[in-house]
Amino acid sequence: MTPSAPNSKETAMTSLTGNPDRTTAPCEVSHLLRREIQAPIAAALIREFARTIGEDRALEIAAAAVSADAEAAGREAAARLGGGSLAGLGRLVHEVWSARDAMTVRFLESTECSLSFDVTRCAYADLYERLGMRELGFCLSCSRDEPFARGFNPRLRLVRTRTIMQGASSCDFRFSMD
Repeated sequence: MTPSAPNSKETAMTSLTGNPDRTTAPCEVSHLLRREIQAPIAAALIREFARTIGEDRALEIAAAAVSADAEAAGREAAARLGGGSLAGLGRLVHEVWSARDAMTVRFLESTECSLSFDVTRCAYADLYERLGMRELGFCLSCSRDEPFARGFNPRLRLVRTRTIMQGASSCDFRFSMD
């Protein structure tokens, strides 16, 4: 008997899991869990580089790598959402960044030209604190936001004056479209 060609669901399952077994559900990893998985190895690399080449240089290199990765992620997210609109970004904040109670977000304004919100609780900051690497949290997570926005839409600008990661009571996100 000749096996039938895989259908699109089987193909998608194989690409997600590497296993065409239809009884295996795809592994969905939340944005927060992704950061938890990445953080220990990233921290180990940064700390070893800091020991070898100095802390300032190690953080500069890490920030450049994180920025490039975030900008590429922004382009990918815009493509998945059908363009880099502020409505799409708002959806992403709600469905991805805040998924599984990762952040408490208070939306203040959402128009075609601006998206403003405050984060009043941040599990990302809690994560880095729990892992004993809060000092690296801004570099590994918060610093991603501006280059992500640039990748999501080159006309998008972010102004943020404070973050919970850096000790503020909230993060202020103010996106505008040029």
